[in-house]
Amino acid sequence: MRKITALAFGVVAMLASTMAYAETLLDRVAIVVNEQVILESELNELIENVRTEVRNSSGTMPSDTALKTQAAERLILQKLQMQMAERMGIRIDDAYLDQAIASIANENNMPVDALRQEVTREGASWAEYREEIRKQIVMSEVQRASIQRRIYMSPQEINLLADIISQQGDQNTEYRVAHILVSLQDEEGNTDEPAARQRAERVLELARAGDDFGQLAITASSAQNALEGGDMGWMTINSMPTLFASALENQEKGHVAGLLRSGLGYHILKIQDVRGAQQATNEEVLARHILIRPSVILSENRAQQMLQEFREQVIAGEKSFGELAREHSADPGSATENGVLQWAVPDIYVPEFRDRVRQLDLNVISEPFRTTHGWHIVEVLERRQQDVTEQRLLEQAQQILYSRKFQEELDVWLQELRDNAFVDIRT
Repeated sequence: MRKITALAFGVVAMLASTMAYAETLLDRVAIVVNEQVILESELNELIENVRTEVRNSSGTMPSDTALKTQAAERLILQKLQMQMAERMGIRIDDAYLDQAIASIANENNMPVDALRQEVTREGASWAEYREEIRKQIVMSEVQRASIQRRIYMSPQEINLLADIISQQGDQNTEYRVAHILVSLQDEEGNTDEPAARQRAERVLELARAGDDFGQLAITASSAQNALEGGDMGWMTINSMPTLFASALENQEKGHVAGLLRSGLGYHILKIQDVRGAQQATNEEVLARHILIRPSVILSENRAQQMLQEFREQVIAGEKSFGELAREHSADPGSATENGVLQWAVPDIYVPEFRDRVRQLDLNVISEPFRTTHGWHIVEVLERRQQDVTEQRLLEQAQQILYSRKFQEELDVWLQELRDNAFVDIRT
């Protein structure tokens, strides 16, 4: 089960209302994306929210032109992914959304009510915040469904990475990396490599001279995280794209690397910070679950109700967990084993499932909960210290390799999505 991409608490800032756009104005179409439109108010709101973020972070404010270009591209990609979600029939119901928001609140060490107060205190509507989270989850599902079939990991790659992990032991270092991608394409979408290299060399020169890297990213980067100043978060050498790893390994805070050539263009990297790797949990759990997948003929409410009934039947001693799993669970790998999963580190599961098995007491059946896979009830049977065997190393290597390849393919897929769309920018 692949984790859903983490949802930042900073979504609040991207929704906060601003006095500059408080007046009611006659709206107009700013961009046409296939058969749908992006309004000028949407574009202006995103631009103003980014300005607020830059001011709050004491960064250097990019030019209006750079902000407008990056905001337009962000909204275009969002619109294209939401259009694809519509075609694929991807929906996120309120029950799943409530769980995702509860997870966000938990990660920020606060109850949901406190999160709601924080959102409204910052000037954003709670309803808008919920819909923004729903949109982020939908786009994550579209990306997962579109990209996972493009990923191939050979046994040789997995074994090689497992050997590296075994040799490194606890010596891993994490890097906070910022990234700029200078695209090979010009503003008209035509490939012009000499011009791209010239632009990239100029950006690299400015970065090495000490210019604000975040502003440079907003101004010059074609990467999806440009509006966040190119921030890629914390990564180990093993988890980052191979092209980046070779340029950053054993480098120190402040190091600027480039130019790194890929099929998309020229990459420039900066190490914003370095720290010792955060230790993953050393606990494994043995759990069992029953999965019910909603469908055209099985509603979300009915799936949840079925699991609630199963839970009550087991607690009352009317039926056994294993019997119900064999008869009803939609997980073929565990259903034949009475619902029992293999020993696993909780981190390999999607966030909602991971959090449940971490928090549950032994031999307690959870209330029904939703993940991207459907509705579950789960029971933790045993816990043990992590067994660092060869098989465990292979599983860890496979997970890291998948994450790395996913990120590499995501950038390519987004570029393809943009190139194949009809886009008319009218502002």
